[in-house]
Amino acid sequence: MSFPWWTQQPLLGTNGTSPSGFIDNGSCFTATPSAILNGDNFGGVPEVLLLDFVVFLVLVTVFTIIRKKFWDYGRLALVADTEGSMIQYHLCCTVCQCNQTIILCPQGFCSWLPYILRMNDEKMKARCGMDAVHYLSFQRHLIVLLFVITVPSLSVILPVNLTGNLLGTNPLNFGRTTIGNLKKDDYLLWLHTVFAVLYLILTVVLLRRHTSKMKGVRRETARNTLLVCSIPKTATMEAVKTHFTEAYPTCQVCAVTLGYDVAKLMHLDKERMRAGKNLQYYERVLQKTGKQEVINPRLCGHLCCCVDAIEYYSKKEKDLLEQVREQVELAPEHPLGIAFVTLQTEAMAKYILKDFNALECGSRSCCCGREPQPSSNSGTLNVKKWRVSFAPHPKNVYWESLSVRGFPWYARYVMINFFVLLLFTFLTTPTIVISAIDMFNVTKPIQSLNSPIISQFFPTLLLWSFSALLPTIVYYSTLGEAHWNRSSEQLSMMHKLYFFLLFMVLILPSLGLSSLAVFFLWLFDENFLSDGKLRFECVFLPHQGAFFVNYVITAGLVGSGMELLRLPGLLLYTIRLMFARSAAERKYVKQNQAYEFEYGAMYGWSLCVFTVIMAYSIICPIIVPFGLVYMLLKHLVDKHNLYFAYLPTCLDRQVHLAAVNQALAAPIICLIWLYFFSVLRTGFWTSTSLFTLVVLFVTIFICISYTCLGFFKYLSPHNYAVSVSLCVYLPRMLNPKSPASTTHGSNSRSYGSSNSSPVCSFSPVEESTSDG
Repeated sequence: MSFPWWTQQPLLGTNGTSPSGFIDNGSCFTATPSAILNGDNFGGVPEVLLLDFVVFLVLVTVFTIIRKKFWDYGRLALVADTEGSMIQYHLCCTVCQCNQTIILCPQGFCSWLPYILRMNDEKMKARCGMDAVHYLSFQRHLIVLLFVITVPSLSVILPVNLTGNLLGTNPLNFGRTTIGNLKKDDYLLWLHTVFAVLYLILTVVLLRRHTSKMKGVRRETARNTLLVCSIPKTATMEAVKTHFTEAYPTCQVCAVTLGYDVAKLMHLDKERMRAGKNLQYYERVLQKTGKQEVINPRLCGHLCCCVDAIEYYSKKEKDLLEQVREQVELAPEHPLGIAFVTLQTEAMAKYILKDFNALECGSRSCCCGREPQPSSNSGTLNVKKWRVSFAPHPKNVYWESLSVRGFPWYARYVMINFFVLLLFTFLTTPTIVISAIDMFNVTKPIQSLNSPIISQFFPTLLLWSFSALLPTIVYYSTLGEAHWNRSSEQLSMMHKLYFFLLFMVLILPSLGLSSLAVFFLWLFDENFLSDGKLRFECVFLPHQGAFFVNYVITAGLVGSGMELLRLPGLLLYTIRLMFARSAAERKYVKQNQAYEFEYGAMYGWSLCVFTVIMAYSIICPIIVPFGLVYMLLKHLVDKHNLYFAYLPTCLDRQVHLAAVNQALAAPIICLIWLYFFSVLRTGFWTSTSLFTLVVLFVTIFICISYTCLGFFKYLSPHNYAVSVSLCVYLPRMLNPKSPASTTHGSNSRSYGSSNSSPVCSFSPVEESTSDG
């Protein structure tokens, strides 16, 4: 009599891990099965789908009501304040007026949905910038990929899995839809391997098409400015300019700007701008009503005496202005050893960049230590130690973070990420919480219910909640790293979030591990394996695919609804209002509640779910159509939020290219999962296992080679049609065209809406400080 493959003797000895010496099939680790993680008919997928759909409808209904009733909450005062004036925060090439935004916004109960569906790339580019177009184009290519994969998954792979009888004939058995229903000597297993390779090729082709379209788009600004680091702090602008003029006589230097420590200066100027706006508010109140307003200047102001608002903010602005002027005078005394060198054309900048960074290989050896072209100031400026790269756009620079460099920056980076890794090493997956619940016998009363709501909906909702909390922790840890520009910050955020989410959502649950701590024990502890604490027959159980199907459903329905509502933003907005000390400060909070779109976090999250879908697209093909639904809803929600809820962001194109490279990991992980399953089922030397291994090695080799060579892409750059713009690389306070004594109007921001300025103003001289 034959038994199902997962009930046979495991690959690793048990060594008496169960009390009576028998192999317990209820759990991978203990002889006591979890009351929460037990399987149900068809894996609980219908029940989870119904519950998540109901929750989705509730969330969308609440959002629609809020949008209809409170969409312009806090906006009317802003429109009256900036009536007829241009929006100050220019991230776009065209300029719109605030009152025009109100007219263009759909006002119907559900009119926002067709408005978003009809929106084209030109309108999105005019409002949100080229980065939003690249981001949405990437999502559309993933949607096309999942749509194409859905067809063979449901029409070929699923029927093939159903032809097996290893798991019986019960139509409610979810395992019958998985690859585990086929016998190990079934030749139909070759179909899964072939389709996995086809999915890989299709992914590469579609992502290559997206990359070619992205590279073919005309850039808004020319990269004609170089960032030079490791300059002696005693160097002057004239000396740096003289070096470039003498060393590169064919290149015309337009401007040289030295970097200074302006962290304290920017903080003081931000507070000064805020005090100035509050002063303007109470001056207008005095003009309209003729009454002098009084405020409580402290957080516990109700227990303190009131003071005259105009007098308080006038004194505060005057004091801050004096401190700002003092810091402006002191700034040249704190050089950072960096310089921004602006050339006349992008070709000149590339020529100098190649001279510093390109490797010249002679007939005998590669001369990696070649010195750049010399000048009369080369020795004084210590040119041999310079590090030269393209400078980010001025609006992309975090001026206050430039002072954190060298060893302090690396020490901060290592410490922050060490603590984040330590946190997720022991608190990685919701299995820990579920195990803790079982330890206290909390689940015994519900064990007899055998309800899919308990066994499937709760774990997937818990996993989604943990994965939703993770981006917040990664976001604030990335902010603490003090990156010099937004692009590097978003890249770090995307890579870290993808790494942690992949372990939390996919790798550890698939291996039956509860946290990274158990994963490390599995890798390095010899006794961990010899004692039988982990049995590989528990990997890829027939019902395991249902858990990931339910997770994708929850991420698509509940996750999309929550992103549409943006409840954390509303909570933060409420807290900031509570801590506001006056009506003017409450208005300031309302004006500054829209934030820039975090492309790094959004890329990391969506790519994690996409990787889960691709990883189980062969083993559990029923996950693919639900993945398509997730990506469609994600695309619509992000399109809405980009247009209405977030400020435009200027990023380097490398952020979007890095997301493409990261997406290529999904079909590779699919091959790894299929190879792992094939080895466990049929052995290492079978034809399917060896073929999958060869394809896997070839793919990984090609990807690694492409990634390594990608670091030297600037040696053969594409020729883009660009417009040359001479940017002034200075913080706003140090620019003579924007004196610190000037207080400008505020930005128009409110919940669910922001200014409708379009993309990348060339001038870095900001007219107002917009951080709230």
